[in-house]
Amino acid sequence: MLVFLDFEASSLAKLSYPIEVAWVCEDGSEESHLIRPAAQWTDWDAAAEAIHHIPRARLEAEGTPHDVVARRMIETLTGHELFASAPSWDGKWLSALLRAAKLPRHALRLRDTEDAQRDTATAILRDVVPAELLGRAVAEVVTLAEVRDRDVPAHRALADARDEWERWCVVKRAAEARAAE
Repeated sequence: MLVFLDFEASSLAKLSYPIEVAWVCEDGSEESHLIRPAAQWTDWDAAAEAIHHIPRARLEAEGTPHDVVARRMIETLTGHELFASAPSWDGKWLSALLRAAKLPRHALRLRDTEDAQRDTATAILRDVVPAELLGRAVAEVVTLAEVRDRDVPAHRALADARDEWERWCVVKRAAEARAAE
């Protein structure tokens, strides 16, 4: 199953860490967690807080312990294809979360959401579009997701993961419509 994932973080600094994670599966099911910081996670940027609006005190009071979130992710997401709009950043925070929980940092791997869009469009169109036109047809339906009206990211993990899933759905529907022509 395809899963669209997003993290929010303490900052964009080298020592930043995840503070929220959410994912939306291709079937629309979703999950979200505020993450209580590990003891060694001390980096905090007030400018980042001004963007995501999650105070550190809230994480400490309401967050799920980081190791519990990490184990939940391994339990729920292992074996699925994971996608993020910024896999290098989200991968950094995923790795930090897994390492802090003493789990293998590469237990879960992220790919770019655009890969999911292209792969899905290709799978749908492969049998109905001549091979020499397939690349162009895939590019056309993927472009629909890029040009659709997009709000500024919410900078909350669940809203941003939903946005990635919705863009993938736009591509899937466009490819299905093209295949039905």
